[in-house]
Amino acid sequence: MIPRSLRILMVGLCFLAGGAHADKPVNVGAVVNVDWRHPSPPFEGWGTALAWFGHVSGRFAEPYRTQLADLLYGRDGLALNIARYNIGGGNAPDTPPYLRPGGDIPGFWRKPRPNAGTDGWNPDDDDAWDWSADAGQRWWLDAIKARVTPRELILEAFSNSPPYFMTRSGVVSGNVNPLEDNLIPGLETKFARYLVRVTAELERRHGIRFRTLSPINEPNTPYWFSTNRQEGAHWSPEAQSRMFVALARVLSESGMKTEISGPDETNPQTFFIDWAGLSANAKAAIRQINVHSYEWIGKSGVSDIAETSGKRLWMSEVDLSPSNVREDIDDMRPAIALAQQIVTDINSMNPRAWVLWQAIENKSSDPKKSSNWGLIKADFSNLERPEYRLTKKYWAFANFTRFIRPGYRFLKSDHPDALVAENPETNDVVIVAVNPGIVARTLDIRLPNPKRGKSTCKTYITDANNNLAMSKPAPCGGRLAVQSLPMSVVTVVSTPRQ
Repeated sequence: MIPRSLRILMVGLCFLAGGAHADKPVNVGAVVNVDWRHPSPPFEGWGTALAWFGHVSGRFAEPYRTQLADLLYGRDGLALNIARYNIGGGNAPDTPPYLRPGGDIPGFWRKPRPNAGTDGWNPDDDDAWDWSADAGQRWWLDAIKARVTPRELILEAFSNSPPYFMTRSGVVSGNVNPLEDNLIPGLETKFARYLVRVTAELERRHGIRFRTLSPINEPNTPYWFSTNRQEGAHWSPEAQSRMFVALARVLSESGMKTEISGPDETNPQTFFIDWAGLSANAKAAIRQINVHSYEWIGKSGVSDIAETSGKRLWMSEVDLSPSNVREDIDDMRPAIALAQQIVTDINSMNPRAWVLWQAIENKSSDPKKSSNWGLIKADFSNLERPEYRLTKKYWAFANFTRFIRPGYRFLKSDHPDALVAENPETNDVVIVAVNPGIVARTLDIRLPNPKRGKSTCKTYITDANNNLAMSKPAPCGGRLAVQSLPMSVVTVVSTPRQ
């Protein structure tokens, strides 16, 4: 039986022929014009970072971890095709545990010998490495490889902190002063050799390829201090420059084709400061600009820098939990917030890829201090029977990821809550409309493309009562009336009829 909300939606989706008449809508109407003249470059896809959840969930008992891999990377799940693998720094084995669950990503080193130099660790010594480390994230590499076609799979390696023995504070969570760099001066090349060797070894052992390697993360921020509960390190623009140049040199000497990405700054405004302070050689070394979108100010300016510098641009990390909204897997407000974040990021920044921070979060133990980060909530404390549940954010994300696929091109529209993409090979058009309020909308979407004639439209809705529920296919054409229900995410897939 078709839910009532979908029956309403089916009535609102139609081909508006010349001279057609309809009763005056009892909701807000808006014309949405689509510009076909300037499509974006081909979209590369959707993804997630594997830290911290990969470290934990990759060690879950079966069938739980396989089910989670299907939910994220399976074609009947979110069908993600991008993964960011976190190369851990790793604290000393005798450091009392203080990092958050999953945040204690192990490094691939063996503990250095005492009194053996500045950091006591020699990357040329085979005994310096432990390739059995990080079994959880490495399980995810194999699981993703098995689910994503080689044509669509894109892997990136990234680092949050150097290993503890390369830091000034002796821990991977930052310097005592969060505004001071934490890498020991002069160890840029050694740290680069650590990252490059780990990248190469993972490629060899898992039969994969990392297209990019990002050596720093949210570098020019006050987040990373020694008692923080996650890995991180401050890098001034000058220190960033030295690191990028050192990494470029080590990659070249190793003969690897891996490109450098960065600086993975936390928001556009801080990225502008980083970019202005980087040396010319550092800018030349970076092939892919990675920016996080934890603040909305300046997003279009990031696109300008990428275009004028000839760099590929990724929105490489973000997640959110609306303020004063406690953890609730059925609450639509976090789902709406995520959907609006995606629409504004893509329409403003024009990134080639959109990557969530981490898809699976540890379920909150204290309801009063809970949040709605992540798409799936799982019990990180129970590896044998880890209960997990899908949130409304998961389904809202699916409204994008299942239908806007790698190779699609985004088209500009003049509505702030609409995202439009076309498959250039089939001329399929995908429209995702977000209604964040409590008043229904009728969107008059106009697709003035001479190639388009009669089509068939399928509509999918996520709201309080539906999880990506599909309506019965209906005839449609170059002009669509889409009923956007309150607090909903609606996807319309228009396929030309042969």
